[in-house]
This record gives sequence, structure tokens and C-alpha cells, in this order.
Amino acid sequence: MTAAAKTRLVPLAWAAAILLSLDFGTWQLGHGLYIKAKAEVAQVLLERAWQKTLHDGRTHTAWPWADAWPVAKLEMPSLGRSQIVLSNASGEALAFGPGHLSGSPLPGGNGTAVIAGHRDTHFSILNGLKNDDTVIITIPDRSRHRYTVGGTRIVHKDYSQIDPHAGRGVALVTCYPLDATAKGPMRYVVFASEASDQS
Repeated sequence: MTAAAKTRLVPLAWAAAILLSLDFGTWQLGHGLYIKAKAEVAQVLLERAWQKTLHDGRTHTAWPWADAWPVAKLEMPSLGRSQIVLSNASGEALAFGPGHLSGSPLPGGNGTAVIAGHRDTHFSILNGLKNDDTVIITIPDRSRHRYTVGGTRIVHKDYSQIDPHAGRGVALVTCYPLDATAKGPMRYVVFASEASDQS
């Protein structure tokens, strides 16, 4: 190969490397936007299913193949957010909205209801809840339960110290650190107790 030919190949190799990097970056950005868009669109469809549930008292899925259905509506007025809570906290369900953890009571009952959500979509704002903020949860019988945030804790997933049989409250749980991209064993938990002045 001549020196001139080698000289022409170097810029081509750099151009190819740059194009591959741009393609990968575009794919990563697109994938991230897709996940967030899917989460937002799902909440619109889940809201429709929730309204049907409130209307007739039966469970309704947002799409025919869904393996979870709305069981509550979670409102965080201080953050200007409301979200439909799904019937389970499987990985598939959490892609579309926060989920109720089986083994814990539903909101409004005795014990601590546990609601989990992904840190990069529905519960990305969880650290915005402060002590004394109000959390409102509506369940299918249309009763609204008000909770007052009493604190937060960072815990190991295997030692969460959430007792589903104690008190009358709710624990909102997401992965920690909130800005991490890899899975980890730590969880960020917001604890809220049922307000004494239920309306």
C-alpha cells in the first residue's frame, strides 16, 4: 500500500469511528426518550381504565394483554403530580406506573401499604416530597385517604424495615441513588402516616 493510500485511510477510519459513536449516542438517547414516553402514554391509558373502575366498581385493564390493572390513584399535591397505581409491582407493571406491593394492605386499611415505582420515570420526583407534605390516595370505592409525610429513609432492599402490619400508612419506594443508571441494592423510602383529619 502506498503512503498516499494510507493517508486517505486514516481520515476514513476516524469518520467511521465518529459515525459509530454518533449512532450509538442517538440510539441511547432514543431509548431513554422511548422509556419516558411509554411511561407517560401508559398513564393516560391507565387513567381511562381507572375511570371505568370508578364508574362500575370492576377491574379494567388499560390494554387487552395487560397483567396489571389500576387499584388506586396516587396524588402528590406539593409536586403537582398524580399517578395511577397498578395491582402489582412486577418489572413489567412498573414500566407503566407505580405498583402496589403484594403482601402489603391496600391504602386505607390497617397496616402500611407499599407502593413501588421506577426512579427514572414515575418516582423520579420522590425526593421532592418533604416532611408534612400531603399524599392522597383514592381507591376503587371512591374513598380518599390522606397521608402526611413523616420522613424518608435509605435502606437495603433486603432490610427495608417496612412492617406491612403496623400502623396506618403508606411507604413509597424507589431505587437509590435516584440518579444512578445501574441497579443497586439500596432503596429510597418515603414514609407517610394516615392523617387524623380524614375528609
